[in-house]
Amino acid sequence: MSAATLTADSAAKSVDDVRIPLRGHLRHTGALIRRNLLWIRQDPESMADALLMPVIFTLLFVFVFGGSIGQALGGGQDQYVQYVIPGMIAMMSMTLSQGVGTGFSQDFNSGVMDRFRSLPIGRGSVLFAKISVELMRMLFATTVLMLVSVAVGFDITNWPGLFATVALATAFASSIMWVFLTLGVVMKSAQSVQAMGFLVLFPLQFGSSIFAPTTSMPGWLQTFTDYNPLSTLADAARGLMVGGPVAHDLWVTIGWSVAITAVMAPVAIHKFRTKS
Repeated sequence: MSAATLTADSAAKSVDDVRIPLRGHLRHTGALIRRNLLWIRQDPESMADALLMPVIFTLLFVFVFGGSIGQALGGGQDQYVQYVIPGMIAMMSMTLSQGVGTGFSQDFNSGVMDRFRSLPIGRGSVLFAKISVELMRMLFATTVLMLVSVAVGFDITNWPGLFATVALATAFASSIMWVFLTLGVVMKSAQSVQAMGFLVLFPLQFGSSIFAPTTSMPGWLQTFTDYNPLSTLADAARGLMVGGPVAHDLWVTIGWSVAITAVMAPVAIHKFRTKS
């Protein structure tokens, strides 16, 4: 097949993609969401991280670090539980977002994405379906986290604040997933995506106010935490769930979510369409 023919085919596919109406995109997205959910049903082990991660991290930080950090907060372990659980919701939103990139890379390497791109379906539908299912996994993990947190002594006194926190974490997670989708497209293996994700997640999570107050950190690190979206998400979650200032951290987190989505969503879709 000549280069001209390949170019013509690519152009035809792009035109077909543009001509798909909104109803068609929604139908394609729904069908792909069902496909991804059926895959989870056939491989329930893929939900192990969403089930075990909130349990392990909650027990680890509450019972290993809760006493000492709780004393620094002016209380004890009970005080630390009230501090760390809202931060854990922020952590879950970013940690589980990595799964969308590794899963996307595996689909490419197995040939599934080549099949999708040969079908007359919207290219964006494939990406939106992936994000939708990963958000469902995140909501499942958040539910597990809250059940464990209540068991270790967290008091849910503000249900509207809890739901608002989950909504904010979901919006932020969806924006981060565009970053990992891009990595899933451009990197050659799921292991590479996972390694790169670890390099990104580790400093953002521990260089934030998720697990401990930032007042005792060095000045340069406090500057980093001030601009770290995980810090603003964690602080907004505490304000909504436990009480305290909310407005500044809320709007900064929303701003980060909108900016990341505006930049990375077009990049991810373009890379997916043009990947050879």
